[in-house]
Amino acid sequence: MALLDTIDSPADLKRLPVSRLPQVAEELRRVIIQTCSTNGGHLAPSLGVVELTIALHRVFSTPEDKIVWDVGHQAYAHKLLTGRRDRFSTLRKLDGISGFPKRDESPHDAFEVGHASTSISAATGLAAARDLAGRRNKVLAVIGDGSMTGGMAYEAMNHAGHMNRDMIVILNDNEMSIAENVGALSNFLTRTGSSEFVYRFKKNVESFLGRKDTVGKNLLHLAKKLEDSFKGFFTPGMLFEAFGFEYIGPIDGHDLPMLLETLEKVKKYHDAVLIHVLTKKGKGYKPAEDDPSLFHGVGPFDLESGRVLKGKGGAASYTAIFGSALCKLAADDERVVAITAAMPDGTGLIPFSRQFPKRFFDVGIAEQHAVTFAAGLATQGFRPVFTVYSSFLQRAYDLVFHDVCLQNLPVIFALDRAGVVGNDGPTHHGSLDISLLRHLPNMTVMAPRDENELQHMLATALGMQGPVALRYPRGNGVGVALDQIITPLPVGRAEVLREGKDGAVLALGSMVHPALEAALQLERDGGPSLAVVNARFVKPLDEELIQFLARTYGRLITLEENALQGGFGSAVLELLEEKGIRGTRVLRLGYPDAQIPQGDQGVLRAMLGLDPAGLASSMEAFLRRD
Repeated sequence: MALLDTIDSPADLKRLPVSRLPQVAEELRRVIIQTCSTNGGHLAPSLGVVELTIALHRVFSTPEDKIVWDVGHQAYAHKLLTGRRDRFSTLRKLDGISGFPKRDESPHDAFEVGHASTSISAATGLAAARDLAGRRNKVLAVIGDGSMTGGMAYEAMNHAGHMNRDMIVILNDNEMSIAENVGALSNFLTRTGSSEFVYRFKKNVESFLGRKDTVGKNLLHLAKKLEDSFKGFFTPGMLFEAFGFEYIGPIDGHDLPMLLETLEKVKKYHDAVLIHVLTKKGKGYKPAEDDPSLFHGVGPFDLESGRVLKGKGGAASYTAIFGSALCKLAADDERVVAITAAMPDGTGLIPFSRQFPKRFFDVGIAEQHAVTFAAGLATQGFRPVFTVYSSFLQRAYDLVFHDVCLQNLPVIFALDRAGVVGNDGPTHHGSLDISLLRHLPNMTVMAPRDENELQHMLATALGMQGPVALRYPRGNGVGVALDQIITPLPVGRAEVLREGKDGAVLALGSMVHPALEAALQLERDGGPSLAVVNARFVKPLDEELIQFLARTYGRLITLEENALQGGFGSAVLELLEEKGIRGTRVLRLGYPDAQIPQGDQGVLRAMLGLDPAGLASSMEAFLRRD
């Protein structure tokens, strides 16, 4: 019987002899690799923290002690050790367990995450709440070095260090050049610096000298400088101690005895402590070790070879077409620059970065900075294109208004992953961007019906003199031919794709082709005849055409992959009210006022009634109503 099969909670892990823990680590990796090969997931990050996760649950006692995982990409071993082993095969599937920590899934998940750089802030809040309530539990934040590129992490460290709460930050470092410090010297520094005697002695000396006269305080200042100089020579401790944290490390994150020893000692501290842990992304699976970027977030793959299995359909992805079109347009316009927030591959900018390295900027996980950085470029005559996942732009919403729209600057927001994204679930669905952006003064919002129109919309955006949001879905295009010459579209003009007799469908972006299929299906079945319009623009609307359709048919249907509240359909209703058009019945189809679960895109669209069959049913019911 596998050891992992005997672990239903961290209490079971604590009962095992330390000598058996490496076997637990091996079994955890085996289950994670097997599950991700079928379901996809964040494989490399989770493999890298297996020993760290075992050590954390061996030393600390969740759910009383609180562990906050930054992003959540690292939490698979945590889930397996906290009572979710039997359901782990449902990872990231509809009605299955989430790919991220989720509070309603387990009491061991202290805080829900999905985006980066938030763990230290959340842990600081948990520590303050504990102290206010008079409790004594431990609070820990586990944050990767990638998440430390986000400014929010430093804001939180500044606050936490100032308050000096009893909390532990674990920096999971799998990339920094400091990795070569692993060895006898760093282990010696770690053991010495983390010992309870040294810690108490240092605190007592600081307290004694701090109470003395100027000479004593000068000695304390000199001692601190000497300590910082020594520690800074061997480690990056000066940075973290400047924030008010005790710095421990760096230590080998795959050395279980060292991890256990360090955590047991630090557990006795009552100040803010940072433990610097060095790990290898993808540890234990050679394909993931060799290409940790590919296996960071990966789809299903062949277990033996590591070859990623191809998705359905042969059409290129919207992301790839966007990247190619941007390169073509940038070749003819030296003002075009591309910006990403640590997602050059996921947003299709790798070709641009190679072709135009001086005009490519990766700002790290710092969406707020990216927006204002783009604004600065725009004031000097450049045409910045910030390519970002739709849900990630939410983090910089105020900057979009304050630094871009208020100054009416020509910044293009290329919103990849608009609509449902699939198995990453609620934290990643791009379900709100239309509602968030269309009411901002000076903002233009548009969405292409296919990958060819995406090219032309990008050219349209680059030719405009104000901010533009261009949204497009995750996944493959519909397979249309691509025009070799890319030309701008008329701004605010929709496109009639099909005539009808009984009503008109105003479809936006990814809903255009399903709308055409639904209309054809209804007509084939002897149902109502519908005109279908490719709306193209949410703002500005094609006011003239919409008024004509409302007066001609008296019945309009709007389709969008966005929340209905404040979305495209709401914009149409507002237009009809403003123009005094009464008596027109309108059916709005889109996302409900609820969190959309995880699941395959096709499954979710069918569940929401936004596939051709669901659309046809809703349309027919609406049109047959008196």
